Amino acid sequence: MGRLGERLDERRFRLAALALALIGGLVVWIVSTELFPYLSLNHDEGVYLQQAGMLLDGQLFLRPPVPESFRPWFFVGSEQGFYPKYAPVAAAMFAVGRLAGDYTLALAAIAAANVALLITVVAETFRHEGRRFARATGLLAGGLLFLSPLFLINSSTFLSYAPTTLWNLLFAAAYLRADRTGNRALAAIAGLAIGIAFFSRPYTAVLFATPFVVHALWTLRDGRIALIRNGLTAAGGLLGVAVALGYNAFLTGDPFTFPYAAFAPLDGIGFGKRAILGHAKRYTPTLALTANAKVLATFFGRWGIAGVLGTALAACGTALAIVVPRKRLHARTAVLAGLFVSIPVGNVLFWGNFNILGDLETSGTGLIAFLGPYYHFDLLVPTAAFAAYAGLRGALRLRRLLQPRFDARQARVALAVCLLVAGAALAGVTASAASEPLERNGNVTSEYKQAYQPFENRSLANALVFLPTTYGRWLSHPFQALRNDPGFGGDAVYALAERQFAVVDAYPNRTYYRYVYGGSWSPTTGDASKGELRPITVRSGERLAVDGHFGIPGSPESVTVRLANDDNQSYYTTTRDNGTLDLRLVADERARVRGEVTPVNGSSIPLTGDTLTLSVFVDRGPTGGFGYRVELPFDRSGDTIRALTPTKEVCPAYRCGGGRGVVNGTSDGVSIDANLTAA
Repeated sequence: MGRLGERLDERRFRLAALALALIGGLVVWIVSTELFPYLSLNHDEGVYLQQAGMLLDGQLFLRPPVPESFRPWFFVGSEQGFYPKYAPVAAAMFAVGRLAGDYTLALAAIAAANVALLITVVAETFRHEGRRFARATGLLAGGLLFLSPLFLINSSTFLSYAPTTLWNLLFAAAYLRADRTGNRALAAIAGLAIGIAFFSRPYTAVLFATPFVVHALWTLRDGRIALIRNGLTAAGGLLGVAVALGYNAFLTGDPFTFPYAAFAPLDGIGFGKRAILGHAKRYTPTLALTANAKVLATFFGRWGIAGVLGTALAACGTALAIVVPRKRLHARTAVLAGLFVSIPVGNVLFWGNFNILGDLETSGTGLIAFLGPYYHFDLLVPTAAFAAYAGLRGALRLRRLLQPRFDARQARVALAVCLLVAGAALAGVTASAASEPLERNGNVTSEYKQAYQPFENRSLANALVFLPTTYGRWLSHPFQALRNDPGFGGDAVYALAERQFAVVDAYPNRTYYRYVYGGSWSPTTGDASKGELRPITVRSGERLAVDGHFGIPGSPESVTVRLANDDNQSYYTTTRDNGTLDLRLVADERARVRGEVTPVNGSSIPLTGDTLTLSVFVDRGPTGGFGYRVELPFDRSGDTIRALTPTKEVCPAYRCGGGRGVVNGTSDGVSIDANLTAA
């Protein structure tokens, strides 16, 4: 009867763990599809999805027809082509979801696996306190994971933190069970799992594995059996390291140069000067401790398990499990508690924790406000484990206190009421903590919805779309929802507005568009960026002209016109005010401006380069001014000139940005129009 009861307990435990895992996967799938239909504010998602597409096509490099116009965000240029700065592990896991039908299925599966593996790890950790207690603690820890905004939101994005945690948890589960049973196959699996985690995120894997390595060294005193078992784990881990180094050698040419280091050599671990893409900082120990203190406060106060209540539970659970004397196997519990040391201490050395804060003085303005302290994602493991331990110990203690004072039925009712109140308190704190990041991300998604509206419910068969260089010469930054397939074919191809005629020549039989938006691209401020897709025509002839009409409101102090091309420029003045300034840009052997203007330093410039820029500056004196800009992409071959439909932009305070174009509908007499004709 005892064995039958044990089997029933085991079956119920597995069914409960499966149910929690499925619920976790379903919740993450809903959050991902509803909250992040256009991906998140972190543009690394587009990198992983682009990489996943490459892996599905059997490619490690992108070889676009015009490299300057097709370089994706966070890709490194090389003689073999472009390759991503990230390891391919997370991308490969996402690719499996695509094979199953949709990338989002991978997020749901990863979340479900993390819940199931956490339950297994916690149950294995506390097994020395009794099977039933250990299993109940594991199930409670799996349930508490849903009370973490960091888990729910980050698991719903195509980033590498949750996928790497999956391999870390698989390592922990296999290692702990192998330590208890002596199973060598599980020991080998543990090594392979941590090796894959190292391949995915090397430093993250090292921080997670450190307490287990200490435990493994401590168990060597058990003799030859422990030596063989831990040797198998080490061999599996070293195999993963070897694969990572081989991958480095193939991509970067040096096994010890990781792709992220090839992209930004100073973007690494340690103190001193740190830099990436023009953003540089001297990362001192003082700055590191200040930044990480803010990050940890954010984790334990808002993003962890049920905010401060979950943190208090985890602290109590850690004290109960470690400080109170237990049996010899409590060393396994100390391993899990060791993550409270290795992860925060190790992260002090990584300046990424400073970067996600945004403005250090007003922390919460950076990505941490939207996605949380994701570099500490693995810290959810011990937090959930020890919070569950404290919760279960408290429930058992409460039951023992109630039993002498009430009959069995009254005791059960009183216990149920107390547990419901505690659960409601935890849920309430979680809802309060999650409301702000959910609202912030929802607002960003609303902005994205307006920006991407021109692409919704619209066929772009055989199309080529030029995108603005909002943040520099990168695709998928910020428009990561607009990605090319690895072969740069497909129905729609997206290119930067760089070397546009080289792109047109590479795709001669397509319909051409230019994506433009009004205002500035700032999805976090609540200012909607309404976008438009504008058709592009190609004109050719011995002489081309652009007829421009520019609104000149009021009586400005002066209006200046500039025509520029490469290093050549010509200035004009005009007396036109309070109306419309009509200009004609003419291009043949040279380029010139005609209309109500007077040349200042020459009437024309040579027709060199690939873009003519016509700018109009309206100076309003002390009240400020604004400008207009028209850009004409062209190509000259012999006596024939080809040109594309020009871009037109209103520039507040004279500053034009990113070639984004402008959506018409300006007010107060500010307006612009420009039409290309063969003159």
